[in-house]
Amino acid sequence: MDLKAHVFAELGDLINVYKQLHANPELSGQEAMSSKLVADQLEACGIVVNRNFGGHGVVGVLENGDGPTVMVRGDMDALPITEETGVDYASSSRVTDNSGNEVGIMHACGHDIHMTTLVGTARVLSKCKDHWNGKVIFVGQPAEEVGAGAKGMIESGLFNKFGCPDYCLTTHVIPHVEAGRITIKSGPIMAGIFQLKIIVRGVGGHGAIPHESKDPIVLAARIVTSLQTIISREISPLTPAVITIGSIHGGTRANIIPAEVVMEATVRFSDQDTEKQILEAIERTCRFEALSMGIRENNLPIIEFDETMHLPATINDSDLVDIVRESANENIGHENVMEAEMLMVSEDFSLFRSAGGPKISSCMFFTGAVAKEELNLCRAQNTKPPSLHNSRFCPPPEPTIKTAVTVMAGSVLKILQ
Repeated sequence: MDLKAHVFAELGDLINVYKQLHANPELSGQEAMSSKLVADQLEACGIVVNRNFGGHGVVGVLENGDGPTVMVRGDMDALPITEETGVDYASSSRVTDNSGNEVGIMHACGHDIHMTTLVGTARVLSKCKDHWNGKVIFVGQPAEEVGAGAKGMIESGLFNKFGCPDYCLTTHVIPHVEAGRITIKSGPIMAGIFQLKIIVRGVGGHGAIPHESKDPIVLAARIVTSLQTIISREISPLTPAVITIGSIHGGTRANIIPAEVVMEATVRFSDQDTEKQILEAIERTCRFEALSMGIRENNLPIIEFDETMHLPATINDSDLVDIVRESANENIGHENVMEAEMLMVSEDFSLFRSAGGPKISSCMFFTGAVAKEELNLCRAQNTKPPSLHNSRFCPPPEPTIKTAVTVMAGSVLKILQ
C-alpha cells in the first residue's frame, strides 16, 4: 500500500483539526472539549469509543481479525502559559487555575500535535484494514503535565477492560530537531522523577544572639550544597541524574532566626538503582548535616515524599525501536532518522510499560518540530529555537504532522502485517 498517499489525503483536514486544538487548549484535568473532539474524530473512523475514562480519557478500539494488540497514545492537556507566537490560530484562552489565579493557556508542549497524530493514525489504519490484522487501542490521555493521567486510566482498568497490549507507541515533539525528521534510541529516552519536601527544623531566636538558636537557614544552605555532591561524587558520571532544589522558604524578618525552613526538591534518574541510591543519600545527608549542627534527634529534618509526582524512566525496548526505525527509514528516508539523546524531562507514558504485569514492549520517538528556515537562522545567530514550555513554541503544522502520522501509522502497520 502507498502509506504516504494515504497520509497526504488526510493532511489538509488534519491541519484544521490541529489548529482547532491549538486555539482551544485546556489545563490538566479540564480537557472536556479536547476529549470530545478526539472521541468524535475516532468515532468518525468507525472506531468503538469509550469516553470520559479515568477522567477525560478517551479509549478507542479498532479490531480487525486475529493478531497482536498495539496501543497508540496521544496526550491532551495544555499549560498555564500565555501564548506569544503571533500565529492566526493562537490561543487566547484564559481560565482560573486551582489556586484561584487567572492564567493564559497554550499548547506549549505539543500535545495538540500528539492528539492530531492519534487522529491521523486512526484515519489511515481504518481505511486500509485489508493490509493488517489485529487490534489497535487508541488512547487520548488527560493530565500528562501533572503526572496523573496515565495512572488514572490504568487504575480505572484500562488494560483489564480493553485488553493488555503487546506493544505501546507514542511520539513527542522536540524543538531542536528539524520538522520532517525523527530521533529514536533504545533504552532510557526520558528520565524518571520523584519530588520531595524537606522540612528543615531548628530553634528560633534573635538574630543578635544566634548562639542561643539553631539556625535552620544555615542548615538548609549546607544541605543544598551537600545534596549537589551526591550527583558529582556518588553517582557515576556516565549515569544521567539531576537533583534540583526549586523552592526554599523560611523566615519573616532580617533579625529573626526562624524555627523552620521548607525546601522542595526534584530528582531525575535513568534507572531504579540510581533512584534508590539518590533517595538514600538525600536522607543520610539531611540527617548528618543536622546532627553536625547540634540538632537533636527529635528535631531532625522531615522528608516528605510526593507520591503524586513519582514516575519511572521512559524506557524504549530495542525490539520495538527496530520496527519503528525500519518504518521511518522506509517512509521518510534514512537520512531523516537520527539517534536520539536522552532527555532529563519526564513522562507518565512510562507507567503503561509495566501496567499489564510483565513488561510491555514500548517505544517513544521524538518528532522534529522546528522549521528548517528557523533552525538555520538560529544556527547562524548562535541561538536556539523556542523550547518546550516556552510561550513562543509553535511547530510548523504540515511537516510535523505529516512526519508523525507517517511514522506512527507505518510502525503499527509493520507490527500488524
